[in-house]
Amino acid sequence: MGKYFGTDGFRGEAGVNLTVEHAFRVGRFLGYYYGKEHKAKVVIGKDTRRSGDMLEYALVAGLTASGADVYQLHVVPTPGVAYVVRQDGFDCGIMITASHNPFYDNGIKVINGKGYKLEADVEQQIEDYIDGIIEEVPYARRENIGKTVDYSEGRQHYIDYLTGLVKGSFAGVKVGLDLANGSATSVAKQVFDALGATTCVISLEPDGLNINTDCGSTHMERLQKLVLEKKLDVGFAYDGDADRCLAVDHEGKLVEGDHIMYLCGKYMKEHGELANDTVVTTVMSNLGLYKAFDEIGIRYEKTAVGDKYVHENMMENGHVIGGENSGHIIFMKHATTGDGVLTSLKVMEVMAETKKSLAELASGMTVYPQRLVNVRVTDKKEAQADPEVQKKVAEVAKLLGDEGRILVRESGTEPLVRVMVEAKTDELCIQYTDAVVETLQNRGFVL
Repeated sequence: MGKYFGTDGFRGEAGVNLTVEHAFRVGRFLGYYYGKEHKAKVVIGKDTRRSGDMLEYALVAGLTASGADVYQLHVVPTPGVAYVVRQDGFDCGIMITASHNPFYDNGIKVINGKGYKLEADVEQQIEDYIDGIIEEVPYARRENIGKTVDYSEGRQHYIDYLTGLVKGSFAGVKVGLDLANGSATSVAKQVFDALGATTCVISLEPDGLNINTDCGSTHMERLQKLVLEKKLDVGFAYDGDADRCLAVDHEGKLVEGDHIMYLCGKYMKEHGELANDTVVTTVMSNLGLYKAFDEIGIRYEKTAVGDKYVHENMMENGHVIGGENSGHIIFMKHATTGDGVLTSLKVMEVMAETKKSLAELASGMTVYPQRLVNVRVTDKKEAQADPEVQKKVAEVAKLLGDEGRILVRESGTEPLVRVMVEAKTDELCIQYTDAVVETLQNRGFVL
């Protein structure tokens, strides 16, 4: 990860460590970089948080000052920007969002012309330009100064694309949608209505401050209550930029990303659509998912945590589905990034084709109890590499055998060691995580 750009773009608190000056210089460099041989065309989308306008105008100023023409999608999901970039021939796309973070955070995600996350070497050049390490780029003059274009029609292109992916109709199905007061408010209900579903929608009144607040995929309680009270068939919740989706079955039970990968992977394998008979996961997926896959003959890859690594594995090996338990699922045949609305449509498709409820479809996977403890330490690399800590971790792994697992990893952004145990019971999870944490304390690493 760089100084400004992490695994998911340039993110920080708006006005603090992500300022209008940062956004202006990001725009200046991108307009210059993509406009070296022709007039650059850049498309911009955003979620609903208050600072989105501020950062958008700064980006637009920088881009047009460097000669780029800027097409504004306004409020749209991140995957909508990725779709429009590749479908409508833009040089790059920019999404202004902090995803599931609180409203006061924001971020700048840059997407290249193929709809993928921007290459690391270009991100490094942007960072060097922000810090004045590379020389100033020229300003456009006269007729070469860029312009802005209202491109709301691009958002409709994305809605039409999603709708067109579904065979048949969802008529007669009662669906709950939690739009997180975010990007999904511009897309999700329109898609489900067009497909004939009866929709019951919450968190669809963004005010710039309420995005992700007690709603969406990070707060599933309201959707669970809605599904039960309204006797709905299924419910879907998205995060702030709608690239994630979690679900609720008709009994009000939570269906997370691992369950979605299981039921979609199983359906795809049965229909000959699962390339390499493989699903890509991260190391944080539940042990129950792997045991369920073993039973039905599906192979799996395990990557580091982060959709970036899932996507890289899929690209390198030709896999077609992968994701995280958080609900960030990539269906490579249809999208270049996680897409929450697309994920919900895929779940609906499996339900319609099999004529089974979501509860029945998800029942083939049993979730193992899990406990994750974040331990603040003096030095996370030394703590993880300590011989006594490694010995204790090995002891726990041996005790768990095939009926559980332990994972100890360092945080990428904080001075933390994360200790995660999955086992048959909650009591065992507590016992074994405590044993490792106690060893870290005894070795003097815990702050």
